[in-house]
Amino acid sequence: MPGGMLNLVIGQGATPGAALVEHPDVDLISFTGSNAVGTQVGVRCAKLGKQVSLEMGGKNAIIVMADADLDLALESVLWSAFGTSGQRCTAVSRVIVEEPVRERFTEMLFQAAGGLSVGPGGESSTDVDPIINAGRLAKIASYMDIGGDEGATIACGGAVETVPDAEHGYWFQPTILTGVTPEMRVAREEIFGPVTAVIAAADLDDAIQIANDVPYGLSTSIFTSDVNKAFRAMQRLTTGLVYINAGTIGAEIKLPFGGTKGTGNDHREAGTVALDTYMEWKTIYADYSGTLQRAQID
Repeated sequence: MPGGMLNLVIGQGATPGAALVEHPDVDLISFTGSNAVGTQVGVRCAKLGKQVSLEMGGKNAIIVMADADLDLALESVLWSAFGTSGQRCTAVSRVIVEEPVRERFTEMLFQAAGGLSVGPGGESSTDVDPIINAGRLAKIASYMDIGGDEGATIACGGAVETVPDAEHGYWFQPTILTGVTPEMRVAREEIFGPVTAVIAAADLDDAIQIANDVPYGLSTSIFTSDVNKAFRAMQRLTTGLVYINAGTIGAEIKLPFGGTKGTGNDHREAGTVALDTYMEWKTIYADYSGTLQRAQID
């Protein structure tokens, strides 16, 4: 690859990030991070006349209807909530369960999460990987008190984990919060860790309302055996990604990736639509009726 086509700069985000945003030779900024920082980047790019693509996280939900395949839903919730320790923007942090199966599915989730192995990511026996750093670990742990103060119950996990023979590293137990209602902070703010909240829904309409009523709009999935419910969800869910009978984390590299509301600014990464973000349209008009038509071409 010729020099200059790809440059990798390692460092804390604020220093190289600010330099890239401010540099006159950088025409477009693609940002992935928090809504607070992304909003600042977007405002600055607007003042500088630069294109900007923002991906600013999510508060993703899996809806489990009473007619769903509960075993399939369970497998998907486990991976979406605890895979990579929930440190993905598409990780599920809300499981919205229709009331007739809420108690049963919560018990299934509790039993399965309690059997997950926490440890170093390089070991084949590990189910839940380390947290990126001490600051993030403390942030995740702080939401346990926040949830408790709001009336949520820690049904599983909820504490920093000590891994034997692993001196360096940060781990948090796979955690399930119950008794969560939609207005709680643990149901609205991105925790970015292996923590998911179970929220009860009366029916499909209630579940969709709960799923949509957050500041973010990245990924939602619904588990149901009713095709009509699936299509109603497709139409009414306000996230950029909607999965039917699959988790909120998937192979989106070939498809448009991005979200709505506090998640992004309507740009999409990946897929062919990403070309519209990373390329500049130029319209060319040539009139061949005049001298151009008669010009001699060497």
